[in-house]
Amino acid sequence: MRGAPPCPGNAGRGTGSREWGTGTEDLGQESRGVGPPVPGVACPPPLSPRRSRSGKMMQNVRLAPENEEDDLYSGYNDYNPMFDTEDLENDAAFQQAARTSHGRRPPVTAKIPGTSSSSPLATGFGPKATLSSSMGRPMTGGIQDGVSRPMTAVQAAGYTKAAVRGSSFDSLGRVRGPAPPLEKKNSDSPEERMRQLEKKVNELVEESCIANSCGDLKLALEKAKEAGRQERELLRQREQIAPPENINLDLTFSVLLNLASQYDANEMYSEALTTYEVIVKNKMFTNGGILKVNMGNIYFKQRNYSKAIKFYRMALDQITSAHKQMRIKIMENIGVAFIKTGQYVDAISSFEDIMSISPNLKAGFNLILSYFAIGDGEQMKNAFKKLIAVPVEVDCDDKYISLNDDLHKNLLLEAIKNDSISQMERERKSMAEEYIMTAAKLIAPVIETSFAVGYDWCVNVVKASQYVELANDLEINKATTYLRQQNFNQALETLKMLVKKDSRVKSAAATNLSCLYYLGNDLEQATDYADLAVNSDRHNPAALTNKGLAYKKLNRIGEALDFFLKFHAILPNSAQVLFQIASIYEIMEDPNQAIEWLLRLISVVPTDPHVLSKLGKLYDNEGDKSQAFHYYYESYRYFPSNIEVIEWLGAYYIDTQFCEKAIEYFERAALILPTQVKWQLMVASCYRRSGNYQKALEKYKVIHRKFPENVECLRFLVRLCTDMGLKEVQEYETKLKKVEKLKEIREQRVKSGRDDSARNRREGSDDSSGTKGERLTAKLKALPGTNEPYESSSSKEIDASYVDPLGPQAERPRTAARKRAEEDDFADEELGEDLLPE
Repeated sequence: MRGAPPCPGNAGRGTGSREWGTGTEDLGQESRGVGPPVPGVACPPPLSPRRSRSGKMMQNVRLAPENEEDDLYSGYNDYNPMFDTEDLENDAAFQQAARTSHGRRPPVTAKIPGTSSSSPLATGFGPKATLSSSMGRPMTGGIQDGVSRPMTAVQAAGYTKAAVRGSSFDSLGRVRGPAPPLEKKNSDSPEERMRQLEKKVNELVEESCIANSCGDLKLALEKAKEAGRQERELLRQREQIAPPENINLDLTFSVLLNLASQYDANEMYSEALTTYEVIVKNKMFTNGGILKVNMGNIYFKQRNYSKAIKFYRMALDQITSAHKQMRIKIMENIGVAFIKTGQYVDAISSFEDIMSISPNLKAGFNLILSYFAIGDGEQMKNAFKKLIAVPVEVDCDDKYISLNDDLHKNLLLEAIKNDSISQMERERKSMAEEYIMTAAKLIAPVIETSFAVGYDWCVNVVKASQYVELANDLEINKATTYLRQQNFNQALETLKMLVKKDSRVKSAAATNLSCLYYLGNDLEQATDYADLAVNSDRHNPAALTNKGLAYKKLNRIGEALDFFLKFHAILPNSAQVLFQIASIYEIMEDPNQAIEWLLRLISVVPTDPHVLSKLGKLYDNEGDKSQAFHYYYESYRYFPSNIEVIEWLGAYYIDTQFCEKAIEYFERAALILPTQVKWQLMVASCYRRSGNYQKALEKYKVIHRKFPENVECLRFLVRLCTDMGLKEVQEYETKLKKVEKLKEIREQRVKSGRDDSARNRREGSDDSSGTKGERLTAKLKALPGTNEPYESSSSKEIDASYVDPLGPQAERPRTAARKRAEEDDFADEELGEDLLPE
């Protein structure tokens, strides 16, 4: 078969030579490459035979062009209308194929001229005819019994093995309908119930913590208890269906810990300790031993320091060295507990260990206190040096100062100047300075032979440390300590030395000097140092105050007012400044301005009784009694012990003819000053003016028992008894005579004593002493016995006149008298018949 001519059916596989097969010349141009077989010649099988679903052989053969020159790339630019997709909407065949099954579309048959449809050369090309490729694999699928053939070996979307003939391709799965709903969890299953219960326990614990952080401790405890009950129910249910190893220990631990913490927060210490013991004694909680610190804190709050130390040490034994900071804090607690029990040596041991491992400010300060308690001066010095050497870990403030005009950098510096980190740094630095200043003031008097030497040692140590600026503050404290010791000369010396230095404390030292000279009434020096303080710091309010007070005392009222107004601009809500401005306006006799500034002051301090009484006094001077009463009453309400206010209110009610209300205020004054008879006499006079003579008489009798020699009380008793016709009038008249006589003798004795003293100064004291003794003896002999009734040798009548302490009574209107006079006049005339009643 090697020398046989090629089969016509393989035409187009060669190079396009015209010697391939016979009869190809008779084919038309459109069907070139397909010809009948040559009879009698055996042809080898085609290279890529394919059969259609109907079983007929189909070949797609394309012969080379007739020209002798081969064109391998011919036909690529030919337009095939099958690839025109722009007009598919108007293609009826395509729309029909899209709406119906591919198998129902009528096939398109290609025929060769001169053959019939039943000829073996006739090949049907449907919409998905099989085309032979160079590798012998079909490119598309044919149609067989209406079942769609997959395009590849992998099943594509929309095709199934059981596809019905005529079914359309559903790429979106619309024919199958919506997806089935998710399978619902069975809420009645034990696992689901436990899961929901565990979720509820966690929510209760979270709500308890939130309530605690908001300050509602009672609600936090209730939520914690409820979480404990739910967690026990969860454990009971879990034990019924699961082995013990499936228990959620973390949930149990968190519930118990939260419950103990809430008991502690509500000061239910016994319940908290019991709950902590449940956690600590349970070996399943591996980290429960650390909670002994909390138990130690509770014992510390209960002042059971021995047990607190015991639990702190047990917790310290169970914490590894990896938790360094936690161990340090527990050791600090142990040291503080030792200080509380007075075991200063053990406390020193604890704090020394801390300062050797990880020094901090609190431990260093407590170490100084412990050495101070045992009186070890040298160790106090060493501890002070250790405190000074503790690193503060705070950057200098110079980093916030801009050195150029970079706008972006300046904005950044302004933003970080007051952020949370900067505030934390300032707080830490302030705390360090407070510890150092307190420690220096504490140890300075005991570490050296004198206070001054000890303070100088502290100042020198501070100057050599990182707290150089703190040395001047120590000098200021040194001066104030001198003032407490009333050593004014040393205080002045120290302050004058600081004024000469150009430091931040220069203004403070000058302010203190100005205050000292002001108190010493050296107003010139006070003004000079106040000026110096203001020049050093023009916003120093204390310096402005001193200068204003000095000018006020020098009667330079205008300048004093200017300084206080400047001070008011700096501190607009300063109560002291507002009061000084009002006081200056009062001195300047401008009551309206004084009242205005006092009203501003009332808006700042609305409950100050002194300011309220001051306002009442100003309104009273202006004649506004209603406003005066309002502010006096408000002052009395906030401070009911001011005698001036009480007296004004009582007098106000007397003036307005409400004596019953005035009694309340005078009784209050009598309680405040029980040794002064004035207020009790006013109470009795109020009873008498209100017409309650019996109550007035009883009150006068009480006053007479307390003050038997009070002449005014006896005169009132004589007058009342006389008016009421009582028999006691004779008794009170006799007592009044005796008291008046004793009063007269005392006055004469005082007068003679003055004359004798004057005579002694002129003549000597020897003769006058004898004369004075003889005269006094004669007068004493002339007095009647104590048991005998007093009888006057003269016929002098008793003076029962008195002066009402409330002043003269207001005259009653005389309308009734005028009426009687009119009636009398009218009665003298005869009534005519026209005036008689009908």
